[in-house]
Amino acid sequence: MFAIVVGIVGAYVALRTIVPLGMPLWSKLLLVILIVLLAQNHLLTKLAYGNMFSLELPRAVVIAVNLGFGAIVITAALYALLDIFMLLRSLISWQWRPLAPVWSLSALALGIAFASFGVVNAIRQPAQKDIAFEIDGLPASFDGYSVIHLTDIHLSRLFQRPFAETLVSRVNALDPDIILISGDLIDGYFDARREDVAPLAALSARDGVFVSPGNHEYYFDYDTWWPVYQDLGMRPLANAHTRIERADGTLVIAGLTDLAATRFGFPAPNIREALDGAPQDAPVVLLNHQPRQARMMAEEGVDLHLSGHTHGGMVIGLASLVARFNEGFISGHYPVGDMHLYVSNGTALWPGFALRLGVPSELTRITLRSRGDAEPRTQEGNAIGG
Repeated sequence: MFAIVVGIVGAYVALRTIVPLGMPLWSKLLLVILIVLLAQNHLLTKLAYGNMFSLELPRAVVIAVNLGFGAIVITAALYALLDIFMLLRSLISWQWRPLAPVWSLSALALGIAFASFGVVNAIRQPAQKDIAFEIDGLPASFDGYSVIHLTDIHLSRLFQRPFAETLVSRVNALDPDIILISGDLIDGYFDARREDVAPLAALSARDGVFVSPGNHEYYFDYDTWWPVYQDLGMRPLANAHTRIERADGTLVIAGLTDLAATRFGFPAPNIREALDGAPQDAPVVLLNHQPRQARMMAEEGVDLHLSGHTHGGMVIGLASLVARFNEGFISGHYPVGDMHLYVSNGTALWPGFALRLGVPSELTRITLRSRGDAEPRTQEGNAIGG
């Protein structure tokens, strides 16, 4: 269905853009084919590599493909607005009143400009975002506890070793108490990503680095990646928990498998299994890649639920569409019963649609606070170009 939809979008843009041009027919045909192929890049990736989630071509080509695909999607939206306006104007006057060609050319130029801006924003280092959550029953020794939350790093041909090295350096400079990663670290099989993930071994925090799986780990041989993460110094949490002990109490860190797991023969997310044996009076911080089950997690006594997956919707205006698949949870903080849900925009994003307009990526630093019922406090930092 997706291939059909984007094929129609590509054909629409090709016909609106190319047909009016005063060029030889063979030139028009070549341009039409190019636009349709760009629109179908996900299908072509699947045919070439077995799935649509990792375009194994040089980084410059991946950037160019994203720029072309983004320009097609945005231009199609602009063309549709122009066509609706033209149709309404013609109906009101009861005569056909086509728009001047300059309108279509302007829409095309805007589509390319917005796509270029969106791709640049997508591939840069994430902005630092600081947020504080007050947790009921948090032991005094954990007041001020510093958590770095990473998610959707998507190391790939688009986000390669230099991106990972800079990210690790920035994270370590924040001197966190703990680093929590809620899935989708990679896009690609281990042999293709070996060098790109290697810098993650340098991540450092006083109480360690913990990771739960996202859907993309299952797309690229979960059984291979899970031990690799352990070799890189991460402690995996898949329907499991660990305890962080301090003199006056305990903080439970739990992690779930992803909702995609059962499609590949792996266990479904199970919060009760994850918390089995955890102390009843200890606050629980949960890593769960997708936010869709947040209400269930709140009912099971989770205090802070950390997710990603949505990439924040990527483009202003897409939030309502993304919301339909994520129980309305898209970006930022949501109070769910007595639980805090935080949905990160993502440290990076899937290279199959690398476009960000008004929805920046983030490196999230969370400070845990005890006592009180104040609302979360946030502060945006600056991104480092990359």
